[in-house]
Amino acid sequence: MKILVINGPNLNMLGIREPDIYGRQDYAALTAFVRDVCDKLGVECECFQSNHEGAIVDAIQAAYGAVDGIVINPAAYTHTSVAILDALKAVAIPAVEVHLSDVSKREDFRHISYAGMACEATFAGYGFDGYRLAIEHLVKHHRQ
Repeated sequence: MKILVINGPNLNMLGIREPDIYGRQDYAALTAFVRDVCDKLGVECECFQSNHEGAIVDAIQAAYGAVDGIVINPAAYTHTSVAILDALKAVAIPAVEVHLSDVSKREDFRHISYAGMACEATFAGYGFDGYRLAIEHLVKHHRQ
């Protein structure tokens, strides 16, 4: 099984950006965490991060026929990007949404998730562990 883990804008600034919300570990620590989880589950993974909406759409489209699942943290694009929603729907790859913080307890505008409309589950507010939960969900429900 192969999973693509997509991280959106500003996640490359983990550890620097609002550490009281997003934690003090950096993006390299996040990717190491994800790779470790995947290794333990016998899952191949690819990590991708971009601050650009079109690059995220391109990554989703390129995943068609190449991966068995997508874990996506669209970050700020969660609340604005119909393009990412449409790309996820177009490829129809099982996808799970992740957010480091509990977006339901934050500003009202963060309560809408366009990307989440194409995802079969969402894990929010678990920090890095949300990625583990998302990967485990995909493995449990879609292992081939």
